[in-house]
Amino acid sequence: MKFLDQAKVYIRSGDGGAGAVSFRREKFIEYGGPDGGDGGRGGDVVAECVDGLNTLIDYRYQQHFKAGTGIHGMGRNRAGGRGADVVLKVPVGTQIFEEDNETLIADLTQVGQRVVIAKGGNGGFGNLHFTTSVNRSPRRANPGLEGQELTIWLRLKLIADAGLVGLPNAGKSTFLASVSSAKPKIADYPFTTLHPGLGVVRSDDREFVLADIPGLIEGAHEGLGLGDRFLGHVERCRVLLHLVDAGCEHAGKAYKTVRGELQAYGHGLDVKHEIVALSKCDTVDPDVLKSQMERLKRAIRTAGPAVPEGEKRPAPFVLSAASRQGVVDILRALARAMDAAKVAEHAPEPAPWRP
Repeated sequence: MKFLDQAKVYIRSGDGGAGAVSFRREKFIEYGGPDGGDGGRGGDVVAECVDGLNTLIDYRYQQHFKAGTGIHGMGRNRAGGRGADVVLKVPVGTQIFEEDNETLIADLTQVGQRVVIAKGGNGGFGNLHFTTSVNRSPRRANPGLEGQELTIWLRLKLIADAGLVGLPNAGKSTFLASVSSAKPKIADYPFTTLHPGLGVVRSDDREFVLADIPGLIEGAHEGLGLGDRFLGHVERCRVLLHLVDAGCEHAGKAYKTVRGELQAYGHGLDVKHEIVALSKCDTVDPDVLKSQMERLKRAIRTAGPAVPEGEKRPAPFVLSAASRQGVVDILRALARAMDAAKVAEHAPEPAPWRP
């Protein structure tokens, strides 16, 4: 299945049915009078968050959705039926924006969550509705109201507990494949990973979801490489695992490059709790590994996220996904960081100081 995280969709809710102009024509009834019924309401366009989906690929092949028109009113005081609704089924984590792709309409984060995007038009009144003491035989009825017409953007942001970031070929996909059942594409050329991937990680009798994000390069926020479009998938992550290739030219510069792109992107990514690891440590000599670790430590002190006062900044991990070196320690550190972030999210805000 192909991955698609953004789609442009045209929707239109149903028009309301028209009211009826009708009069009773029955034997032995001297004064029949009006009996035109009201029109039915037009159908709504509804977005529903369902389980079992992780892409918006369905909306690549169909971009137009129109709800049913309300049934017109009929004689004998019969009201028209309601038009059929159109339900857009989307995966968990889908955001709905207006045509400008900036104004947020809804954010669907739970299975079963529903939101009405476009309401159907009201049905028109039949002539029975206009009967008064003066006008006993009205010959007028209202047409139904028109439905709403919108162009919307669907944008998927995967919901994961932890996210993998780093330069291309930093070992992110290899790490995901080694700790989960995910089967990402792994090769020795840049931008092997073209789409985000998810994997369920099991560690010490607990499970969490890990997201693999395509690599960032310098200038990604300006559109270079694959750009920073996929960083939206780690906005919801509680923890970031930043991998730096031990075999790169300068580990400190590689770390600062990714940190600069996170800061340029914004949305709170640069202040999230971060765990740093020097990956592919089995591909370099011990002396080179020691030098790269010192460079990385200096870069973290200057460009890394701030730590709470009184806490010591954790040292980078040494990782080799191929030989499983450091994998268990990193998974346990991720679990502890996620627990701490969860507690911080639900902690009550301090009361404002008043003199």
